[in-house]
Amino acid sequence: MNDYHKEQSETFSMVRQHLATLSSSEKDKLKAMIADYLSFREETDAFLCEHFGGICIKNCYESRLSACCSREGIITFFADAVINMLVSRDDEIENLMAVLEKPNNGFKCVYLGEGGCMWQVKPIVCEMFMCDQAQKEVFEKKPHASQIWDALNQRKKQYTWPDRPILFDALEQCFLDAGYSSPLMYLHNSPGLLRVKERSQSRT
Repeated sequence: MNDYHKEQSETFSMVRQHLATLSSSEKDKLKAMIADYLSFREETDAFLCEHFGGICIKNCYESRLSACCSREGIITFFADAVINMLVSRDDEIENLMAVLEKPNNGFKCVYLGEGGCMWQVKPIVCEMFMCDQAQKEVFEKKPHASQIWDALNQRKKQYTWPDRPILFDALEQCFLDAGYSSPLMYLHNSPGLLRVKERSQSRT
């Protein structure tokens, strides 16, 4: 297991361990916290399927040019793991953890199986990555789609960019308060994101 796999596996184990200690009502509170985010993700997924459906598969993944589904190329936030585990069955989590136990000798992301991404709610960086070529191909023909995409990217910041109270920060804090720590807690570890939080707090 390389460092990337180890970091991912330890995070999954950490989240799983803590969620197993929570009561049903405590888990329900977490699920309530992520409900609006899940609605946003459903809207984003529907947009991408409608406008980018076969373009990314043909032009990027099948040609091995992908910058987002490449081997050990994805970035995951700690909150990504929490959200995914809250909506996944035990066997789906087992499958994710099992692939991390195997060496990844191919060109593609370890989580990319025959049926696509193995995450039930894929990491936000993966969901919102769209190369310039794909955007040009779609948006030149459908200018209105570009406006929708810009709006979706702005909405993403409401959950991930700490210039205000946000979901990803709150989920990390829930686990920090319970005594857990992970290098994937970027909202509490990244110098750049911490500066954004500090500037935001100084304005309030």
